[in-house]
Amino acid sequence: MDFVKRNLTLQLDEETVRKAKVLAAQRATSVSRVLAEEIDRLVAQDDAYREAHAAALAHLKRGFHLG
Repeated sequence: MDFVKRNLTLQLDEETVRKAKVLAAQRATSVSRVLAEEIDRLVAQDDAYREAHAAALAHLKRGFHLG
């Protein structure tokens, strides 16, 4: 599946930008790639939490057989 990529502009303080550049260089990648991967990870983590939460609520609504 092809996804359309869009640019995103953000503002960070100079020290954070400096550290992000060092981090990206250590990983042999770009700051943009580091941020994109981290945002993807956060979104996936949030999606997984929401799915688990919905499943837990569904179990509670069905109730439990206690014998």
